[in-house]
Amino acid sequence: MIIKFFETSRIKIEDVKKILLYGKNEGLKKEIIDNFIKKKENIYNYEEKEILADKNYFIESILSKSLFEEEKIIIIKRASEKIYNLVNEINEKEIEGITIIINSENLDKKSKLRSFFEKSKKYVCVAFYPDTHQTLSKLSSSFLRDKKISISPSDINIIVDKCNGDRENLMNELNKIHYFSKNGKKVSTENILKLTNLVENYSISELIDNCLAKNKKKTISILNENNFSSEDCVLITRTFLNKSKKILKLTQEYRANKNIDVVISSAKPPIFWKDKEITKQHIYKWAPDEIKNLIFKLNELELQAKKNMHNAINLVTDFILGQCSIKVNN
Repeated sequence: MIIKFFETSRIKIEDVKKILLYGKNEGLKKEIIDNFIKKKENIYNYEEKEILADKNYFIESILSKSLFEEEKIIIIKRASEKIYNLVNEINEKEIEGITIIINSENLDKKSKLRSFFEKSKKYVCVAFYPDTHQTLSKLSSSFLRDKKISISPSDINIIVDKCNGDRENLMNELNKIHYFSKNGKKVSTENILKLTNLVENYSISELIDNCLAKNKKKTISILNENNFSSEDCVLITRTFLNKSKKILKLTQEYRANKNIDVVISSAKPPIFWKDKEITKQHIYKWAPDEIKNLIFKLNELELQAKKNMHNAINLVTDFILGQCSIKVNN
């Protein structure tokens, strides 16, 4: 059945069992999912690629329940039309005690997956469209008012324009501004431009973070899901270099006092709250000498990429895959 996103509050996932959320607004979808699973236990997150790589294992895992599990909630991320046959197979098995939430990007009207949920009387299908400029402006004004941060309407427009209609991007940027203002600094137009990121840079930052954390599976997934161009390669190497220099300083401080929480909390510039856990992984994974060597190699990579722009994407991709595969000793 089709319902509107603002009607989801009346849904009890225990009754619906299968929910399809599709569309471009990841921030709003995340809000809805968080409301669904609030105060719930036994929640399992899967990537579609991970499931399709071994469908039998996935089906066995959802069929198996411990004595303490009355209900399992399965969240399938980055889903596409490819998941349709598996959903149909699970539907035919009529598995009890399982709720499945599928998070997909845009699905056209010919989509079998979308049609399956829309025509079902038991399952729910919800479409999510990009937030309007007006909606994001209202969210921004409300957030800034609550935090007692005063900025002009034109500065709010700057923030909203960079969010590509997605409130998740918006909240990331607003939280940066809030954190910045807590240090007593003036939130000027210039500072807003420095603090906020272009939407298209999010995937690059995430790519480098996972590479530095030695998360090979996630790194490969990001490379596969993004169509990086030769022109992106310089930005990728510069982002990698900047993050590595910051990690070098943090690893040196960690070796000195052995207290990871003190290192994170006293870092300058301050580490944004959502980046703290991944930064801890970076510090644990790398020793100062290894980071120094990485920085040297990154400088060489940037030079080679600029000299060979026709082959830059291969050079950078091979380097990233190599770095997230190398075992480091700290």
